[in-house]
Amino acid sequence: MQKVLFIDVVHLVLKERLASRGYTCVDATTDKKEDILLAMKEASGIVIRSRFSLDKEVLTQAKELKFIARSGSGTENIDLDYCARNGIQVFSSPEGNRNAVAEHALGFLLALLNNFKKAQGEIEAGLWERQSNSGRELSSCTVGIIGCGNNGRAFAEKLILLGVKVLAYDKYIKINEPGILQVELEEFYSQVNVLSFHVPQTVETIDMGNYKFFSKFKTPLIVLNISRGNVIHTQGLVRAMKEGVVEKAALDVLEYETKSFERFFESPLPDDFLYLKSNPNVVLTPHVAGWTSESYYKLSNVLAEKIIKSKSLQF
Repeated sequence: MQKVLFIDVVHLVLKERLASRGYTCVDATTDKKEDILLAMKEASGIVIRSRFSLDKEVLTQAKELKFIARSGSGTENIDLDYCARNGIQVFSSPEGNRNAVAEHALGFLLALLNNFKKAQGEIEAGLWERQSNSGRELSSCTVGIIGCGNNGRAFAEKLILLGVKVLAYDKYIKINEPGILQVELEEFYSQVNVLSFHVPQTVETIDMGNYKFFSKFKTPLIVLNISRGNVIHTQGLVRAMKEGVVEKAALDVLEYETKSFERFFESPLPDDFLYLKSNPNVVLTPHVAGWTSESYYKLSNVLAEKIIKSKSLQF
């Protein structure tokens, strides 16, 4: 019996497609961690989003484990080295929400260029300031995309259709798409006035967006982060904004996030967050860039397809 343990809630299509292939799907989405660890001993597969980390200590409990299906793109909560050494396949589904992320990023940029938050706040305060809220057009932007995998490339594709000049930096991916100019990071400093992060969280990318980095750019920046919160050093970003190095920012993710996003406001938040929250030139969203009704289905359907097509998992 091939048992798949669902630790997080995902779209029902994944469970339906796996069940149709003979897998026994077990709902553990409301179980306590200790009960889940016991159930893992017999599990052939695990489905997870970000409820808790599947580190070596946890994975050693799963002696029968053949695969982990991570609904979404990031796999930083999974010990990939342990999985590789022990023949455990790890599937993720960045293809499922690439369009949602790209549209969110585009919305961020349009909101900042056209002063939506600032204008809204002023109108609510009884002010009708037209001149100071006049916007800028997308064609005035040179957008630098750091990380050109599924999400970064989808954003670039939308920008190109709108006539925006796009530069891309990716240390690991060779880009061969019309309209995307792949360059070394140093070339960003003199050309880019919009910087968008689309990288996974790794040792290399944690705090990549820091004050020293932002200070290298020749013109004031608009900064977008739709990747992982720890990619931007918040204190450094705030300093850069106070000094005019960064003009505006839009963040879907923050370094203060916990694994359970719903508990975000349960602990006191630092002054840097309060600065961002009250700044009319900063737009914040609660880690929802890749979460739409359409992507919710696609994320699970992509995972189902990958698991079903994996030759090593056929039985």
